[in-house]
Amino acid sequence: MIRTTHFHRFKRFRNEAINLLPTGLTLLAGGNNSGKSTVLHGLAVWEFCRTVVLMEKGRSQLQAGAQKVGLGLGDDEFSPIAVPSLRHLWNNLKPQKTVEPDGYTLKVRCDWTNDRDSERHLEFGLSLANDRLFVKVTGTNLDDIDRVPRVAYLPPFAGMTDREGRIPMAVRRRRIGEGLAGAVLRNILLDMYLANIERRRELRGDRPKITDAALRTLRETDPWERLQAALRKTFSAELDIEPFNEAYHSYIRVRVIRGEVQGYKIRREPGYNNRDVMVEGSGFLQWLSVYALAVDPNIDVLCLDEPDAHLHPSLQTNLIETLDDIATSAPKQVLVATHSVEVLRGANVDRILEIRDGDIRYLRSDDQKVALFSGLGTQYAPKIDRLKRTGCLLFLEGGTDANVLEIAASKLGRQWPSEWVIWPTPSGHKERKQIFLALQSEIPGLVAVSLRDRDDEPTTSVVADLADRTHANGPAGFHPLKWRRRNIEGHFVWPPSIAAVANKTEQEVIAALAQQGLAIDPAIFPPSARSSHRSIARRQS
Repeated sequence: MIRTTHFHRFKRFRNEAINLLPTGLTLLAGGNNSGKSTVLHGLAVWEFCRTVVLMEKGRSQLQAGAQKVGLGLGDDEFSPIAVPSLRHLWNNLKPQKTVEPDGYTLKVRCDWTNDRDSERHLEFGLSLANDRLFVKVTGTNLDDIDRVPRVAYLPPFAGMTDREGRIPMAVRRRRIGEGLAGAVLRNILLDMYLANIERRRELRGDRPKITDAALRTLRETDPWERLQAALRKTFSAELDIEPFNEAYHSYIRVRVIRGEVQGYKIRREPGYNNRDVMVEGSGFLQWLSVYALAVDPNIDVLCLDEPDAHLHPSLQTNLIETLDDIATSAPKQVLVATHSVEVLRGANVDRILEIRDGDIRYLRSDDQKVALFSGLGTQYAPKIDRLKRTGCLLFLEGGTDANVLEIAASKLGRQWPSEWVIWPTPSGHKERKQIFLALQSEIPGLVAVSLRDRDDEPTTSVVADLADRTHANGPAGFHPLKWRRRNIEGHFVWPPSIAAVANKTEQEVIAALAQQGLAIDPAIFPPSARSSHRSIARRQS
């Protein structure tokens, strides 16, 4: 698998070497336009170059020692990714030579370790002349038996049609590169299905049926069988592909069967009519296209650009866990570019590759996730932008707490400090401290106040200045506080004011509040307070 990929003058990267985990799942995370897709695009271009050089010039061109010859392509023949013009492959759209020894000014290289534990690399150079693209091997140490990793790139699902005919491989690559993965989904499924039929024929041989042991192995290893099993488990569905003969069939028909799962089969729902796969939800189709590529045994490195798009959060998690299992068991290398906070929140930090401000690194601790989320367009991003300016953070249990405090400040004649950034969260001081530490690493000098309800905790857990005694030894700049009174919200409910506005008696108001679970403490509502406040409340009403 690929250990390091190098980019020279490719799109966003002027000169960049990116180390990758050799197996398993890696999540590429960062803000919009940070370079996540550029990494995947670069690997897709590397795979395209490998394919065309191998097909047109032969295996010897990939090996060390051979005289390297450039291969010319028209812009209509370049298919791995969609670009407005070939100039857009180059950093700052400038393909001209600067410090390079020749015209091959764009380079993409991959390093890996072969099955003999020897380091191998293969680099392709690209040149642009008169709107014609030239590709050449510009660096290699391969021998005649080295296996080169196979890469597959898949953009977010789009382009599904009801009339998909048999499409050659070159056109499939172009459609996927154009972001129209849905336009070739039926072809991918048909290939898997036909391969399964052939495999079953081989296993059966001259026998009337496949042996139980062979059938068990088939179900565990065959891509089509694994896809069907995953569909039954996740969607209670199966795929049914109608017979296809290229001599007289024009379009590939794939239908979905839904029903009750019974072992390795689906018992169709009563009255259910099979429907074309196209009418299924976008989440189902996205999941299907990703999984179909993931189980392909010919693919070593799978590059997925936002595969969680269109998916419900629970299905996002399901898909990522499934990809992780496939990557671990195959083994494969799966690179997933994502903006999903749900996916990143549950991922191991050492599997998250953050790309931000030209810095590319695997995370080392959960604290760093918070700073990462600030660049993902989440609800916290505007807050962090303000924090960088003010350096003052106030953790509260909910937005209404801030409203209550602002009103209390106004009644006391105090000006509410606008520089404090409100961060609502129901979590405790311990979790808030982790958020604070992550933010403090990005915002030097940050100060935070964390205010929580006392609820059922003992009175002795908080002192007169509201300091929480159970969290006394916190980091510098972090101040954990707690209301002294129990259920503090109830102390801001004033029955005389409500009674005056609602034209009810105070006892009726107290009874109505009790029905809502709000008990009025007599200790804060003595008769003297009632009489003095009643006249004020009525005048205000």
